[in-house]
Amino acid sequence: MTSDKNAGLPNGIHVLWDLREREQRGRTGLNTARIVTAAIAHADENGLASLSMARVAERLKFATMSLYRHVSSKDELQSLMVDMAYGTPPELTAGEGEWRAGLEQWARAFLEVFRRHPWMLQIPVSGPPVEPGQMNWLERGLRTLGTTGLTPNEKLSAMLLMVGYVRNNAQLSTGMAGRDESEAELMAHYGRAMDKFIDAETFPAVRELIDAGTFEAPDDDFGFGLQRVLDGIEVLIRVRAGENPLGRA
Repeated sequence: MTSDKNAGLPNGIHVLWDLREREQRGRTGLNTARIVTAAIAHADENGLASLSMARVAERLKFATMSLYRHVSSKDELQSLMVDMAYGTPPELTAGEGEWRAGLEQWARAFLEVFRRHPWMLQIPVSGPPVEPGQMNWLERGLRTLGTTGLTPNEKLSAMLLMVGYVRNNAQLSTGMAGRDESEAELMAHYGRAMDKFIDAETFPAVRELIDAGTFEAPDDDFGFGLQRVLDGIEVLIRVRAGENPLGRA
């Protein structure tokens, strides 16, 4: 029978929290943590499409069926992988009240998670954070907004906006870039390709970018967008403090 504690939660969520609450024993034997660690290593090296219970078992030198005593399905395995791959968010060095610097540190650290494990972006997000790994990141971000005067609902909305921005940026970068190309190299190739097709009469705005060499030496697009997101949050914080966000009389 499902307990009230686990009622309404997606399948496998209680497994994630159990892993956080107790130490895994028998390091030389098979356990959930070892299976998930091996699965992450496989996905990092070969991509998510090649992941299977059989390949994870082969990596661990165990029979495939033995994995199912610890992980009920491939879908549950992927949920466990995502949660473990999030890792522990770093301590933010911004001082108390420096919410903007804190959220910028948070966002750049969160982006690095997806850059280390791009396969995470191929696993659909089924709802708001409920897994312990995601919850740790949410908690760290929410703490930076503690003295801003925002309401609890506004703090949550601000963090979901941050999560969405980081994830969408990582998704775009991962979708465009090849394994052996940096983002800057990819954009340079893109600019040279567009130079052959884009004419000033039909696409004057795009042509201006090409002629200015924008694709040859791209700026920090992530940083630019991040600052605009933070600008929006700052306007709301000023409104809640009774200030004129536009600085006008």
